[in-house]
Amino acid sequence: MRKIIFMLSEFEYIWNAKLSVLYKFTVMPKISEKAGMMPASPIRKLVPYAEAAKRRGVKVYHLNIGQPDIHTPEVALNAVKNMDLKVIEYTHSAGNESYRRKLAESYRKIGIDIDHTEIIVTTGGSEAVLFAFMTCLNPGEEVITFEPFYANYNGFAITAGVTIVPVRSFIKDDFALPSIDEIEKKITPKTKAILICNPNNPTGALYSKEELMKLGEIVKKHKLFLFSDEVYREFCYGAEHFSVMQLEGIRDNAVLLDSVSKRYSMCGVRIGALITHNKEILAAALKFAQARLCPPELGQLAAEAALDTPKEYFREVYDEYIARRDFMVNTLNQMPGVYCPLPRGAFYTVVKLPIDDADRFAQWLLEDFNYKNQTVMVAPATGFYFTPGAGKNELRVAYVLKIDDLRNAMETLAEALKVYPGRVD
Repeated sequence: MRKIIFMLSEFEYIWNAKLSVLYKFTVMPKISEKAGMMPASPIRKLVPYAEAAKRRGVKVYHLNIGQPDIHTPEVALNAVKNMDLKVIEYTHSAGNESYRRKLAESYRKIGIDIDHTEIIVTTGGSEAVLFAFMTCLNPGEEVITFEPFYANYNGFAITAGVTIVPVRSFIKDDFALPSIDEIEKKITPKTKAILICNPNNPTGALYSKEELMKLGEIVKKHKLFLFSDEVYREFCYGAEHFSVMQLEGIRDNAVLLDSVSKRYSMCGVRIGALITHNKEILAAALKFAQARLCPPELGQLAAEAALDTPKEYFREVYDEYIARRDFMVNTLNQMPGVYCPLPRGAFYTVVKLPIDDADRFAQWLLEDFNYKNQTVMVAPATGFYFTPGAGKNELRVAYVLKIDDLRNAMETLAEALKVYPGRVD
């Protein structure tokens, strides 16, 4: 049998002259298993549908993402506008010393006693989480966290080769921290750390000093690390924020993960921080920081200047978020079949709706529905759970828009629920 083999693009073609048949085989190499495991973002995966809706002339209200419309402080904007740099250079891998010193002083003012040498500036809070995973856990080891949790923790865990072990919290309990017994049931010989987000994204729950003290006892008892994502520290409503760095007896266990993105409404500068008293963690994390060279220079310039933001800015922002939260939560709870807990922190909440499938509903809003030529983009809560099937009738919504826009968004959502084909009463 005579064959002729030839190549076109990524395919190999074999011509069988006897049978007059052309066979086609792919020769493109396969992507990695890790890439195949990487989940799509529940926050961003529906963007193509939103873009298509906008092309049709439909106004889309974005409640799916924590991108505030609050203005960035003028001191930060002016620092970039008026910079006198002649060359945008590499910085120290741990971040500019001037920024770290000033950042350490800002923490000391709120009762978190750290030195600038205990800070590694990261490319956003995301890199801080990733550095914590890679520094403190071996591939295959486990980190316990409380679901629903920030969806990108999944992606960071896959990147680092570690395993997320969820402990479930429930909307009927307003997503309160699970009991100590439930947490300890999940601890195995592979458990290396507990990860919390306080205040919580996506639920808006705020963990108290007493709850954190109980977690502190667990990490001491089982010799674990305690990672605390505190990027929403300024957004606590009706209670003071308490940091894991203020817990006694776990000085070398605690790792604070932080970011300027939400605090100063400048998500695009991509500046975060990993902070710990543990010298071994700092030395190891610095090697990962060196491998990626340095955090963004212009971002650090803006972040350092932002530390001089007047207190009036935060008072105005706080009052605005309280007003937005109260309006949205009250409006949601007036809709038939809807339950929305009152978030005590951050600017998100998870809401339970009378729908069959949150992913289908979110896509339907963008593809098939509009009211007064407007619709709403939301994040299905399924992407914030680890447990299969959990959150199927829940959405995460962000109250990051001004009240006039929230009013239109809530009116649109209420009308959508009246006509959604998959409504479940």
